[in-house]
This record gives sequence, C-alpha cells and structure tokens, in this order.
Amino acid sequence: MRQKVRKAIIPAAGYGTRFLPATKAMPKEMLPIIDKPTIQYIVEEAVAAGIEDIIIITGKSKRAIEDHFDKNTELELDLMNKGKISMLESVQKASNLANIYFIRQKEMKGLGDAIYTARTFIGDEPFAVLLGDDIVVSEEGDQPAIKQLMEEYDLTGSSVIGVQSVAQDQTHRYGIIDPLEQDGRLYKVKTFVEKPKQGTAPSNQAIMGRYVLTPTIFDFLAKKQIGAGGEIQLTDAIQMLNQVEPVYAYDFKGIRYDVGEKIGFIKTTIDFALHREFADEIRQYMREKLEEE
Repeated sequence: MRQKVRKAIIPAAGYGTRFLPATKAMPKEMLPIIDKPTIQYIVEEAVAAGIEDIIIITGKSKRAIEDHFDKNTELELDLMNKGKISMLESVQKASNLANIYFIRQKEMKGLGDAIYTARTFIGDEPFAVLLGDDIVVSEEGDQPAIKQLMEEYDLTGSSVIGVQSVAQDQTHRYGIIDPLEQDGRLYKVKTFVEKPKQGTAPSNQAIMGRYVLTPTIFDFLAKKQIGAGGEIQLTDAIQMLNQVEPVYAYDFKGIRYDVGEKIGFIKTTIDFALHREFADEIRQYMREKLEEE
C-alpha cells in the first residue's frame, strides 16, 4: 500500500538579505502581511492539506519563529481578562495549528542542504516541501496548492514538483522544467534546470516553491553537490532523482504571491488588504494618492 504524505518541511534558515536592515534581528519569515507573519500562511496551507507533522528548518536569530508557534500564557490571560476574545483566538490559533518541530541548519549551504538536515525526521516516507517565499491563495472550491501535488503523488507514486508559467524574461530567476510530455496540468519532465541563463530556458514553466518528494531524494542530497550560486541546490538533486525514478511537474491552481522580494511583498500586502474589512478605506486612500500624482 502506497504511503500517504503526512509530513512537511518548511525551510526558514536564510538570512533574508533582501529585507535588511529589517531582518537584521527579525526573521524575514516573521515579517507580517497585515497582521499575520508570512510563515503562518505557509503552515496553514500545509494544515489545510491534511499534513500532520511539520518541521521548520531555522538558523541563528530565528527564535522568534519558535516563539510564534508556542503558547504565550501571560498574553493569553491578559487578553482573556480584558475580554479581547477575537485577539485571543487569533493568538491561540498559531500555537494549535499542527505538531510543529524545529531543527537548525548550522551553515547556510543552500536549500538542498536545508532539506537534508530533516532526513531523520522524515525517515522512509514521502514528504512535502513548502518554501516560505511563496504564498499561494486557492480560489474558492480549489484544493490548497500542496494538496494538489499530494493528490498527483497518490496517482503516480512519484515525486511531483509544483510549477506555474512565468514571463520568458523572468525564467533566469527560477528553476525551470524541460517538459517531455504533457497530460492536462501534469508534465513528465526531461530535465530540471536551476536558474538558466537569460534566453536559454527550455520552457517558461517555473518551479514555484511546492514539492512532494520521495525519500530517495536524500540519496542525492547526501552527495552535497555544489550548484548555482555556490550552494547545494534542491533542483540539482531532483534532476539526479529523475534519472532513477520519474519526477513529474504539476501546474497547480492558485494565485501565487512572491513575498521574497520587496516589490512582491508590497503587492501582496496591498492585495490582501483589499480583501479585509478595511478594503474600502484602502481603495479610497489609493484613489486619493493617484489623484495627487
């Protein structure tokens, strides 16, 4: 009987240099979109997909992430005594989402190395990986992005990589697939290329921070092969895995927000604000600012 995907890895060990100096003392994963840190959106997606156990890979100065998902008894009692029930519920939600564990990546050697640090936690099971730079919002009626990949894994028994199309002039920023054949949204993949040089990408289907992987991937991550940027790249290990067992790509449904760079973070904040209770005030403010131009 095929094993179900029960565990997820969320890498959160990077320095967040694009957001310095804000991230000098605060993990970039704790930067809020309105009133919720970005990493909580990622955890909530995993939980909504039915993931039972989540391991977050952290690094130095990342203690705030652990504190966020822990209980804060003093704060909760204070909110309860003041009758701030909605705030209390939002605080408690973060600590009750799932079984969350933490492990440190001792050196910043790349995404592949970060995933490899969780090998003992994963054991001999298929697992999900959700990167914190991408928040994916599912349309009403659609499954969470990682759940879509999990369902494809259930059908194929193989690793499945989440992709979406990007503009050709943006392909050099992503891992890109070279499709062999296509069946609806599912691609059989010839090769995976990490950040191809401008104008050399084999397609515009880009890897978008969502993966379901078989444990065989650890055999190739163990090789510690240095790739693009002088780091151990997950995409390189996936390409090696593809030589011994099929690896598929799936064009998942959902609106993807890039919170890993400043302009993407700002756009995400605005878009999320336009779906909150103060949306009308935001629209009015934006109209006024545009009129001033």
